[in-house]
Amino acid sequence: QVQLVESGGGLVQAGGSLRLSCAASGHTFSIYNMGWFRQAPGKEREFVAGIGRSGGSTYYADSVKGRFTISRDNAKNTVSLQMNSLKPADTAVYYCAATLMSSICNAQVYDSWGQGTQVTVSS
Repeated sequence: QVQLVESGGGLVQAGGSLRLSCAASGHTFSIYNMGWFRQAPGKEREFVAGIGRSGGSTYYADSVKGRFTISRDNAKNTVSLQMNSLKPADTAVYYCAATLMSSICNAQVYDSWGQGTQVTVSS
């Protein structure tokens, strides 16, 4: 399994931006499809964005489409999530995850997870 460490969370006002990063180690990063998920208090973990191995394919939840951008740098073993026009509804713990499977939007296929980073958006 690959080890994942997220960074970049914090407190931001509504309308602001944050950039989350996830550093991978322990295995060949470029063979994994990567995803970002989030979990708000009292809610189930939900898919936010995903990216294919080469970075050529990206996927977004409808709730973040047009505001968030996922990207990856296979040379640096990192995946990032640029979050713009943040809303209070985006408040959650954000997790980076890796999978060898193709169902990028499905949390069940991910077997490597980071510890999560808190994002809080104030109104």
